[in-house]
Amino acid sequence: MVLPAASARPFGAVLTAMVTPMTPDGAIDLKAAAKLAKKLVDDGNDGLVLSGTTGESPVTHTPEKVELVAAVVEAVGDRAAVLAGAGSNDTAHAIRMATQAADAGADGLLVVSPYYSRPTQEGLYQHFAAVADSTELPVMLYDIPGRSGVRIAPETFARIAEHPLVVANKDATGDVWSAEQLIEATGLAWYSGDDGLLLPSLSVGGAGIVSVSAHLVGRKFAEVVRLWDAGDHAGALTVFRTTVPIINALNGAGAQAVMTKAALQAQGVLEHRTLRLPNVAATDHEVAHLRAVLVAGGVIPASAHPMSPPELPEDATAVIGHPAIATPR
Repeated sequence: MVLPAASARPFGAVLTAMVTPMTPDGAIDLKAAAKLAKKLVDDGNDGLVLSGTTGESPVTHTPEKVELVAAVVEAVGDRAAVLAGAGSNDTAHAIRMATQAADAGADGLLVVSPYYSRPTQEGLYQHFAAVADSTELPVMLYDIPGRSGVRIAPETFARIAEHPLVVANKDATGDVWSAEQLIEATGLAWYSGDDGLLLPSLSVGGAGIVSVSAHLVGRKFAEVVRLWDAGDHAGALTVFRTTVPIINALNGAGAQAVMTKAALQAQGVLEHRTLRLPNVAATDHEVAHLRAVLVAGGVIPASAHPMSPPELPEDATAVIGHPAIATPR
């Protein structure tokens, strides 16, 4: 187990919800995944979350998820916490994913609310408890009503927080006021699931972030957290503002995996931007816009800009999609 000793940040402060690299024919590219994982840790990430929505968990199969965990754990060693998604609307399936992830060397689990089924609050509690009971790994819950169709109620948080292995929550509700109250009431480490809400979350006692944009600006997010912890809130805001165009480019319109793979390809980190249906790869026109944002944001050099993209609007944050805080992952 590689987890930090501090209960306030059981998985560190900055974690990336990692994409799952694929070959042109749609196979999982474990070599590329290991390369990406190493880069993310080098860039300041404390942890990696595998097989979340951004990792295309709905279209990857359990044996593939196990191989991915093993490859990433081998690649990063004890330099970062590796959390594996164990999310399903079939509790038995979630338990199988959890136990197999534990066997593959994962350091923790991300357990999302059962989606589509819209269970009762008692059903949510029983689901989370069953998955948490299935291994000895610490659990981060994932509250994302925009995708699951159900929100975890305060009384359910209070009950499940008593489980010794439930230590954190990834909050993609966009409700910072509720977060402030739940952090105090439950004692759970609270991670923002919305890139645009990192600073508001920290301001009410949040632990950090599980991020898509940290694929590209993880080092800046780590600096934001460092400055915040040091009491330099103005400095943290200044650094955070430099990440806004990237946040909007990757998170707009709910296409996080699509745009992130395109950005990583533009950066030269991934060779391909392949996804599995129903997601489709970014078009050349979308990539041209994205490259313009990446160049303007200093993520890639102008020399890595082979296309002639359309002229950027004055507000570069609006180039692709809509503000990130409006789109849960």
